Amino acid sequence: MTQTRTSATFPPPVMEARRWLEGVDFPENRPLINVSQAAPVDPPPLALRQAMADFAVNTDAAHLYGPVLGNPDLREALATQISQHYDAEVQPSQVAITSGCNQAFAAAISALTDEGDEVILPTPWYFNHKMWLDMAGVTAVDLQTNDDLLPDPDAARALITDRTRAISLVTPNNPGGVEYPSDLVQAFYDLARETGIRLLVDETYRDFDSRSGPPHRLFSQADWDQTLVHLYSFSKAYRLTGHRVGAIATSPDLLAEIEKFLDTVAICPGQMGQFAALWGMQNLSQWVAGERDEILDRRVAIQEMLPRLTSKGWRLLGLGAYFAYLEHPFDMPSDVLAQKLVSEAGILLLPGTMFMPDTDPAGKQQVRVAFANLDRAGLAQLFDRLEALTF
Repeated sequence: MTQTRTSATFPPPVMEARRWLEGVDFPENRPLINVSQAAPVDPPPLALRQAMADFAVNTDAAHLYGPVLGNPDLREALATQISQHYDAEVQPSQVAITSGCNQAFAAAISALTDEGDEVILPTPWYFNHKMWLDMAGVTAVDLQTNDDLLPDPDAARALITDRTRAISLVTPNNPGGVEYPSDLVQAFYDLARETGIRLLVDETYRDFDSRSGPPHRLFSQADWDQTLVHLYSFSKAYRLTGHRVGAIATSPDLLAEIEKFLDTVAICPGQMGQFAALWGMQNLSQWVAGERDEILDRRVAIQEMLPRLTSKGWRLLGLGAYFAYLEHPFDMPSDVLAQKLVSEAGILLLPGTMFMPDTDPAGKQQVRVAFANLDRAGLAQLFDRLEALTF
């Protein structure tokens, strides 16, 4: 088979995991617990759905092309929200709307790199970032993290070559869940600025960060947009996963390059999703705060139940946002374990091998649990099943 851009990378992990369900029956007394994907399964709140329906029926522009970089009212509102959230000054000209945060990453990488360039990714990495780099012909240079899953700026410095174009961070992290301390993010920013590369910071899960106040001070740096490429998603905060609304904040010059990519891929973000994101920012701040409280309570529940697993040899490596990242105690690779869990425990989760280079053995001992759709009762059932394993 001819080597193509898509054959350069692995199959989509979530879709691969779903195939493990084929032919497996789940009895009524032990239904499937699906903790494989970090996406809310419930629809947006009714008031938002009704507003979207009215918009679709009564506004002709709901069905037309819009500006490639997003609608001006949404760009302005997001610039204001970023400014408030990070206690900084961000202009609408520094903000663009994309068809989801994955597209934001792909667009930024396309504007920053050429074939043969390098981007540094801490491991465990977000697999879609690795997949896009593979398909773009860009080398993903893995930056190993320690037991706390936090990357080391000095270790990153040692990996920088004349082909390095960016370092990409995700905080709160996917898959690890950890929230990168402000000083750590600042150290990576300083490193990127000093070496003349870009720092991509994907903050898809920022609305579920447990900390109060700005999670970092990057937007307050002079000429921040010459170094920082900030990525965001509306999908989690307003349950808009199917409407694909993401965002980028960076320099207008870089956005002009990104516009070329966006115009050839989706032309513009969907009008319905953009309307919903704007309406959500204008009307759902208290609702989002309640969603955050619920996620943080589930995090607390996991911490309370954790001794049940640690007594069996499990070890928690990271916890936050939608994720618990664990080291399992069994004498088998995590990809084998994950498939056995489907039929023998009714659990669908993702193995650490999906977040690591093949050359890193750590992934074989790790698993990711995406717990956003489990309440305390659901978490208790999950822990019951994991605790009872006797492989």
